[in-house]
Amino acid sequence: MRRKPSDLGSNGARRRLWIVPLVVLIFCYLGYMTVSWPPHHTVSFRSISALNAEEDEECCRGVDGMELWGAAVKWGTDHKFNTSKDCCLACKKMCERSDGPCLCDSWVFCGDRESCGEKFGECWLKKQKDILFPDVKQSDEKVMWTSGLIFWKRRGIILLILQGIIGLETEYGTIHIKLLPDCAPNSMAYIVELLGSRHCAGCQFHRAEGRGSSWDPRGNHIKDTPLGPPHALIQGTLEAEGVPFKNIPTEACPPIRRGSVAWVGSGPEFFISLANHDEWHKSYTVFGSILPEDIEIAERITQLPTRSELWGNINVSVLENPVKLKLKRSTESKGNLNLSTN
Repeated sequence: MRRKPSDLGSNGARRRLWIVPLVVLIFCYLGYMTVSWPPHHTVSFRSISALNAEEDEECCRGVDGMELWGAAVKWGTDHKFNTSKDCCLACKKMCERSDGPCLCDSWVFCGDRESCGEKFGECWLKKQKDILFPDVKQSDEKVMWTSGLIFWKRRGIILLILQGIIGLETEYGTIHIKLLPDCAPNSMAYIVELLGSRHCAGCQFHRAEGRGSSWDPRGNHIKDTPLGPPHALIQGTLEAEGVPFKNIPTEACPPIRRGSVAWVGSGPEFFISLANHDEWHKSYTVFGSILPEDIEIAERITQLPTRSELWGNINVSVLENPVKLKLKRSTESKGNLNLSTN
């Protein structure tokens, strides 16, 4: 497995009477969610702000040259827009209900006047049987359709419900990542391909650097301290042996925050940031964000034995023994998180 040198770091108290009814309410609520909705992952309120950090900017991106199949909830023949973003936003509006799940999780748009002809502007809104494995009718540069996915989320009394969680399983614990298909659809497609391959031989973390004295526990830079090294990240590769890799085009590049998961260049090298790196100036495609309760696992990896290496003109810390990764999808059963193979 090749390793690409990294350019990371190169830029510069309640009354007791409330307790019983509250507990009853919580359990009733959890019971309703378990029997009513499809597989999802629950996250406490303390996670909301961190997960929303990657979504400050409204994203509505799709994959050109791909047509998704699935049950239609809006027929494109009577539902037209001028842009793919408008089509995507129409799907998102069907996810704004507070009393249930999304009615739409995928969209298909025809936006090339010449190729689409009378179909130009058609916006088909659909519902997939399995959002992580959507029904792709055809995918080729000659296909005139652009398609995208929407992962829904709902704020509950004490929980945030999320779709689109995958797990990076390591010997130190599983790091759960919320994918961002509407911001990084091509990245999402590649991750789905890896999930479908049923193995991730060669996937690993090989570089690990802690926060040192430059960033506080929340990832904020400490005034008058260097910006690295260390650079507060763990880096690795997501390339399974035997699975052809094509460079991933640049997608949404928001500021790197603590917990951001991003590509190095066009992949398959990637990193998980343990700090807020404003100095990197939106240079990397962010395709996910790790759940805050799992950040400790990433921090633990930075405490493993490393050796110093020089990559270009950057001093980095390379793990003496790379940490192997298994890529799995995340599901929930009776309120407990389980990881099941595909």
